[in-house]
Amino acid sequence: MPRRRLRTQGEIVERCRALADDVRAALLRLPSEGSNPGVVDAVWRGESLGTLLWVLQLAELPPYDRPFDPNEVVATSLEGASLRDPPALELERESARLWHWRARTTELQASGNLELPGRYATFDQLIAATAMRGHDQGVLPPPLRGDFRAYGKIYRHLSPDQHAEAHSIAAERHHALNWVCGYGDSWDTVPLDT
Repeated sequence: MPRRRLRTQGEIVERCRALADDVRAALLRLPSEGSNPGVVDAVWRGESLGTLLWVLQLAELPPYDRPFDPNEVVATSLEGASLRDPPALELERESARLWHWRARTTELQASGNLELPGRYATFDQLIAATAMRGHDQGVLPPPLRGDFRAYGKIYRHLSPDQHAEAHSIAAERHHALNWVCGYGDSWDTVPLDT
């Protein structure tokens, strides 16, 4: 596979500016149009913006069960930006991919549309193996009873609202980090394979 080219600092700063404009506009529309899916999606792009600010060393990355505050990320100055080193970016990209995988696995498991790899007898075995391997590789926190830990409990015990929030956080961060790491030709064509 050919080596992917990391986005330049200039490209990332420009994407931050565009996302900040979109999120800022959505936040202004939110009080009157909070049920509009386009507005809600635009506010969630604040998670991508926060992730890019982390890439530029302008923000700390919260755990995957706590979103960025969209009002804070749109107010963050881009002065003093400095790209993190490629190994740190790749490590966090893999973490986001695994969190996104966990969210998708929950949905696919509930729908009955997921076939287990041959060496696993149950979803719990697959999830436990993935959680432990991710922890051993330094991309996930320690597992809790064979599962990812989120909201202070076992991931499989999340409420529907908690799962929806965790899925949105993971998907937005995965998108931003894949883009930074050179996946996809443009922001709109970033693959999110898990």
